[in-house]
Amino acid sequence: MPASASLDRFVDRATLLLDRLESLLPATREPDWGSAIAFRWRRRQTALGVQAQLQPVRQVAAIRLDDLQNIDDQKEAIVRNTRQFVEGLPANNVLLTGSRGTGKSSLIKACLNEWAPQGLRLIEVDKDDLVDLPDIVELVSSRPERFIVFCDDLSFEEGEPGYKALKVALDGSVAAQSENVLIYATSNRRHLMPEYMAENLEARHQPDGEIHPGERVEEKISLSERFGLWVSFYPFRQDEYLAIVAHWLASFGCGPDEIAEARADALRFALERGSRSGRVAWQFARDWAGRHGHSVRAGGAATPLK
Repeated sequence: MPASASLDRFVDRATLLLDRLESLLPATREPDWGSAIAFRWRRRQTALGVQAQLQPVRQVAAIRLDDLQNIDDQKEAIVRNTRQFVEGLPANNVLLTGSRGTGKSSLIKACLNEWAPQGLRLIEVDKDDLVDLPDIVELVSSRPERFIVFCDDLSFEEGEPGYKALKVALDGSVAAQSENVLIYATSNRRHLMPEYMAENLEARHQPDGEIHPGERVEEKISLSERFGLWVSFYPFRQDEYLAIVAHWLASFGCGPDEIAEARADALRFALERGSRSGRVAWQFARDWAGRHGHSVRAGGAATPLK
């Protein structure tokens, strides 16, 4: 038998053996549930196929609900929904949308820190891995904890596979959604997808004057409307921005006189950045406190708004 034929036969047998081994191995591995309160879903390609697992997050951001300033209405809505979920009462999947740096992601992390002692857990999933949502839900469905599946800074382009996977997971599968899982997503786009002027030309005008959106607009809306709770965030006014700066400076140990002294620098810092967001306020406070010899606050490093 020619050497090339022997090599081809060996490769075929090795491939067959790997395929059989892959069928015997679990696609996902359970983590040590007691090792963390937050996990990240990670996928990797191996010689035996795609392996996925929940990786524990050892250091969770130490943000607290009291740290979130000037978003009282948004905070109330998310806190109420999360409390209902933790207590086993009906609760909704949540879409948080709006201006960058206003506290969308931080609010979710603060809720995790608030209710972790009562069994709340968080699983962070990248947009590209949303196709694995059924596997994630199946993995945790029998657990006693309550899980928030967290998708940060979510947006889709046309035809991305994660779009349909999320749509089905929210509302559309023949299987009922697990009662111990909710999906919380943040986005700068209200409908999670880009919107174009040309799509408005598809709108249909009815004889009575009513306007019906075109099919592409309807498709985009059909995903966001599957979230039972929408929470919108807005840019901060100057006084709100300065209040957030004062909060973070105080967290670094700055006194009232120092906070007043920092006011002009804080406004200049925001002007240079072109934004008065909570994230910019945190960044200024960290810079100013560091330059003036203040250390991080007791109990852990200060955490930015996102």
